[in-house]
This record gives sequence, C-alpha cells and structure tokens, in this order.
Amino acid sequence: MTPPATPAVEFASVFDWSPPRSRKISLLSFVAASAALHALCFYVFQIVYPPTAAPSPPPARVNILTAASEEGRVLLRWIEAEDPALSSTTQKPPQARAFLPPKADYVPSYVNRQPALKELPPFEPDLRVPSSRPPAPVPTATASTPVAAALVRTSIDFGVEVEALGPPVLPTPRFTASSREAAQAVQFRVAVNTRGEVRYCFLQNSSGDPALDDQARRHLLLARFPAIENRKTTNENNDLWTTATIEWGNDLIAPSGNPVEPRAP
Repeated sequence: MTPPATPAVEFASVFDWSPPRSRKISLLSFVAASAALHALCFYVFQIVYPPTAAPSPPPARVNILTAASEEGRVLLRWIEAEDPALSSTTQKPPQARAFLPPKADYVPSYVNRQPALKELPPFEPDLRVPSSRPPAPVPTATASTPVAAALVRTSIDFGVEVEALGPPVLPTPRFTASSREAAQAVQFRVAVNTRGEVRYCFLQNSSGDPALDDQARRHLLLARFPAIENRKTTNENNDLWTTATIEWGNDLIAPSGNPVEPRAP
C-alpha cells in the first residue's frame, strides 16, 4: 500500500521579485503630447491675439484766425463788438479834431438837498474860582551834564641849587600807574654834571607805586640844563647835587585807560 501523496505547499513571497515593466513608451508619449500642446498654444496666441501697437499721437494743428474767409471775418467782428475793454475806454469821436472829455450827467446830492445847520449853544461864562494847580504836563527832571574836572598836570620841581642853571629841558611827561589808587609825591636826590646832564638819581621818598617810581627816575635822567656855564661848583667832583620832587596830577594813565584822580593834599 502506497502512502498518500503529500500536497505541495506554495509559500507566497512578501516582496514582488518580478522584473519591472518598461515605461519608455509612456514617457515618450507624454513628452510628445506636451510638445504638441505647446506648439498649439504658440500658434493660437500668435494668430488670434496679435501684439498691440501704440498708435502715434496726431500731429499738432494750429488754426490761424484771419479775415481771408467769411467765417473768420464774422468771428472777428463779433469779438470786436463784445470786447469789454471798449466800454471802459474813452474813444475820440470821428469828427473831433482834438481830445474832448465826455459829458458827464452826474449831479451831486448836495445840489438838490440843503443840509440843516446846528445852532451854536449860548455863551455861558465860567464864574468858578480858577484852580491853583491847573492840569499841565508832568515836569520831567533833566539829568545835569557832569562838569569835566580841570586837568592838573604833573609838575617837577628842582631844588634851589640849580636855579642858576635856568629851567631844565624835559620830554613830555607820560606816566602810567599800575593801580587806580592816587600816588603820593615822589622825591629824588639827583646830581648834575658839567655838561648839564643828570648823572645820578636816587630815590628818597617813594610814591607807593614801584612802577611809577621807576618811570619817574627814567624821566629825570633825560633832563638837560642848557645854561650850564653859569653853574657854581660845590665839590671837587664838579657835580651839583640837588633834589627833584614830582607832584602827580590827574594826567596819569590808569591800567583801564582812564585818568587817576589825584589825592587831596
């Protein structure tokens, strides 16, 4: 006895291992259809919808109004008749030789109507006592102009020892003070040589301003005595010693440029 035949068992595969189908014909058909469709679109848009062209503007035209035609003459006569400037312009009549103003028919209003005049009020004298202070403009006090102070110049006095030599010759004094305080009189001990020149100059009494003292000393060194031949020698060096006193005036120049007020003696 033969055993029964065992039926064959078919196992289904999870993956499809069949060879892929060829798709070249489908791809070529799609490309051909797209090309035909594009060609049709280009043909339709070129024939049915041609490109629009912008027309050129019409040439400018100028119409000249002349009297060559009947229509132009009629229009010119109408413009001349309706001109508003003619109504406000005085025109000369054709028969007049010179310019004559037009006759105006204007009549003033005061010719036909006489205005009523008012009567003057009766005169009534004022019997009241006049006021001791009648109304008047308010008096204004005017500022008095300050009187300029008299100019007092700086003076230089030498001692009696040089009176025989005559008046000295000095340059124009021009002193500048270093402060606005009034300076005191300054005194120097000076020596005059045989040529009339100030040889020595020593400070005895200061003015309180060192800069002013130095200027006064240099000013005295420039002094000259022309009448030196009448001098009398008092020592063996032939130098004549004396004193020089400078009294300051109000011609001193302050640092601000204004004169310095002198101190009262």
